[in-house]
Amino acid sequence: MSPDRPNILWYCTDQQRFDTIGALGNPHVRTPNLDRFVAQSVAFTHAYCQSPICTPSRASFLTGMYPSRVHNARNGNAAVPPETADYLVTRALADAGYDGGLVGKLHLAGAATAQEPRVDDGYRVFEYSHAPRNDWPLAQHDYARWLHDKGHDPAEVLRTRAGYGGLMAPTPERDNVPPELHQTTWCTERAIDFITSDREADTPWFLSVNPYDPHPPYNPPWEYYRRYDPAALPGPHFRPSDLETQGRLTRAGVDFQSESQHPDEFRAREVQAAYYAMIEQIDEQFGRLLDALEAAGQAERTVVVFTSDHGESAGDHGLLQKGCRFFDGLTRVPLIWRWPGRFVAGRRSDALVELTDIAPTLLEIAGLPVPEETQGRSLLPILRGDAPANEHRDYVRCEYLDAVDFPGHTRATMYRNRRWKLNVYHNHGLGELYDMQADPHEFDNLWDSPDHRDVRDELLQASFNATVMALDPGPRRTSGF
Repeated sequence: MSPDRPNILWYCTDQQRFDTIGALGNPHVRTPNLDRFVAQSVAFTHAYCQSPICTPSRASFLTGMYPSRVHNARNGNAAVPPETADYLVTRALADAGYDGGLVGKLHLAGAATAQEPRVDDGYRVFEYSHAPRNDWPLAQHDYARWLHDKGHDPAEVLRTRAGYGGLMAPTPERDNVPPELHQTTWCTERAIDFITSDREADTPWFLSVNPYDPHPPYNPPWEYYRRYDPAALPGPHFRPSDLETQGRLTRAGVDFQSESQHPDEFRAREVQAAYYAMIEQIDEQFGRLLDALEAAGQAERTVVVFTSDHGESAGDHGLLQKGCRFFDGLTRVPLIWRWPGRFVAGRRSDALVELTDIAPTLLEIAGLPVPEETQGRSLLPILRGDAPANEHRDYVRCEYLDAVDFPGHTRATMYRNRRWKLNVYHNHGLGELYDMQADPHEFDNLWDSPDHRDVRDELLQASFNATVMALDPGPRRTSGF
């Protein structure tokens, strides 16, 4: 394998906020392996997803284009749109000779009742588990089949995961899925199998590892939950005024998976403890994977990317889970890159970046052309130290276009520059304007402030221009008329 065509290990958690890594500023969560990884890597501290919902976000970062551009802005779609399939970075890598594998979820199309429909996605090995539930036949649920092959009844092991979205705090007497049988552990086992499998010496590989955690329900194993004292945690970002602010959006029909409540009503610190415990388990398994890569002698020639598809409210503003809001807890995620000897170890970048920037970066790393339609911008100059760490984009965008099948069928957009964040709930006459320097936790909505009318109007025009520039102009031009 040419040293200029490295392996690619892309680890993507599900619903992990940006502020959940010890080395990046959270003293309450234990992430020793991610902390070690950060010290060896370039960490982007202001990386934004392009939708706070799974399918549109994943379609976006796998193509380098906005969800609306690849016609994949909703969860639950019946098929992968051709505009998504045609631009998958994984397909481009496979076409260029990479050996591709996936472990965990993909979620480019609806996956509520069975394994989701596939296209030519580039994955030769496809170890699929959309979620650690017992909803699917073994033939379509590789994690459940793994449990079965180890002598366990999936229906029994996964029984405590029934239901969706709630706190399932374990006790020593009533645990959730134990660590050795957990889907996150299965992901690691299968990933190590792929990394160490036989292939031609000059064949590079890419592997997508996509565990379901820390996606709700909040149900870590007792082994990890016991390490956190809920009373010692800070709890969510909340003010009593949030109840009216969020209630106004709910009454207007703006979609979300929960309604704002006082954090005490849903035991917010216990939720936070469970969420952190789930992340600590991910950290442990990610560390195992890094150690296996080292033991296989492949660490030096492998680019490792760690990120998540979107964030989680985790009680902020009285909300749990996700939906049509654009708070940083929902739209800002980890994004960390390592390539020993090639990328600047220990570099931090607070540049505004998008997850659309991942695909063109990977293509450039692999020496492949970047399609002219790509809206992402390669991060390689920052990764290599050839560009200032804190300059990349003037603004980032996020879209919510009827993303979940809720009655409101809400459409909204976010535009964020270095200082300001503008959110527009289209056809509702509602919007938000936050000064991200003075108000980083987004409590004070300046949308109706007379003192900020000029700023709002300027950002509305900038956001509209950015939206129009993101539109799909149709097929490539082949002639002058």
